[in-house]
Amino acid sequence: MPILLLSSLTPLAATAPALAEQTTLTRPACDASLALFPEIDLSITVEIADTPEGRAQGLMMRPSLAPRTGMLFIYEAPGPVSFWMKNTLIPLDMIFIDASGVIRHIHANAIPGDLTPIPGATPDDPEPARLMVLELAGGEARRLGLKPGLALSHPRLDPEIAARPCQ
Repeated sequence: MPILLLSSLTPLAATAPALAEQTTLTRPACDASLALFPEIDLSITVEIADTPEGRAQGLMMRPSLAPRTGMLFIYEAPGPVSFWMKNTLIPLDMIFIDASGVIRHIHANAIPGDLTPIPGATPDDPEPARLMVLELAGGEARRLGLKPGLALSHPRLDPEIAARPCQ
């Protein structure tokens, strides 16, 4: 009987490396200059704004923004965020992303020059902390198929908690 049991386990043991390899292959190979949304096979070229100065400047004074390009604001830790459009010349979509990389809220077509604060969460959101904000040209989020619930893959997300970790 032990011989049969061992021989019946051998095929399972042999498939374990193949399963592990398959899992690894589903993880995207990330690049800091790309915001990847593997679920919809989308990559967006991004500039990173990860310092207080870079985040304060953002996309101010830019006359245009090419399709599938944007700016990824990255904070040191998740927290409440709010944006405005001071000195911004073009409409922007703001995609607010939590610490696991999941899109939680999208503010579409923010009005150039408007000083009204744009919060990163709706009032009923039980977890309003955001780690990242992706800004795209106005209307681009909808055109590309971005929506709440989609997960971003990016090397600056903690792989231990990322919904779609990088390789």
